[in-house]
Amino acid sequence: MDTEESEALDAYSRIVTGVAARLLPSVAALSVRSPRGGGAGSAVTFTDDGFLLTNAHVVAGASGGSAAFADGIETPFDVVGADALSDLAVVRVHSPGAPAAPLGDADNLKIGQLVVAVGNPMGLAGSVTAGVVSGLGRSLPARDGRRLRIIDNVIQTDAALNPGNSGGALADSTGTVVGVNTAVAGYGLGLAVPINATTRSIIGELVATGRVRRAWLGVAGLPVPLPPALAARLGQKSGLRVVEVVPGSPAGTAGIYLGDILVTAGGRPVQSVQELQRLMLGPAIGVDLPITLLRRNALVDVVALPTELS
Repeated sequence: MDTEESEALDAYSRIVTGVAARLLPSVAALSVRSPRGGGAGSAVTFTDDGFLLTNAHVVAGASGGSAAFADGIETPFDVVGADALSDLAVVRVHSPGAPAAPLGDADNLKIGQLVVAVGNPMGLAGSVTAGVVSGLGRSLPARDGRRLRIIDNVIQTDAALNPGNSGGALADSTGTVVGVNTAVAGYGLGLAVPINATTRSIIGELVATGRVRRAWLGVAGLPVPLPPALAARLGQKSGLRVVEVVPGSPAGTAGIYLGDILVTAGGRPVQSVQELQRLMLGPAIGVDLPITLLRRNALVDVVALPTELS
């Protein structure tokens, strides 16, 4: 190995070991108890008073368990709240003391960027793997009972993730947490729920109330291209064609019809189901939502009043 290769390898190693040193004290191995039996996963401390972030599927059906940290301390934890539709959950340990890991913004990630996964795969505590961001903007279906939602902007990485990694940290080269790893059976991919403005809002609701309130519009749609002249004028390539309107729903009451194309909602472009879903969080409940539609080649403005999804 020549000097240049050796120096490059040393630089890579320094980054990975630096991230590991920073995050390992913040990551816990979770042992979960529930009526369905025991389970295991990972969690990352994100506040100084003992709140940890993990996956909802790690703590599904559980009220608590125990958390073991790299320094050998083991402490009980309680489940504060879980949101299956984002696959995020917050737990709180009885004996805080682990340092809080900094949360970043996955919207700034680039394909090919170095990332480091820290967790407890297969019960092997304090495991570290490294790789790159393989893809961005992936979608992952999540189900809560009969409700199906798409977790959008999921991060794909080639850093090895295995059962037990779920709930652990995915960090950038500075040791800032940009995602929560999720090992989903049947996918065979390294995936992570991103830390961004949407998920920060979800995490905040889980800490404050233990649940996530969502708004309901009562409309389903599919992306379609906008007419070229309108697309050029708006600087927006596509909209969302309405394929279903629930009778008596906020969308129906507002005067949204089958075949309409949603162009904007709340002043923001609507080009995908995910963009509409991002607007349907707690703050949207009971607040007028102006919507611009394309109907028979004319733009039409309506106002909907989203209600709480039960």
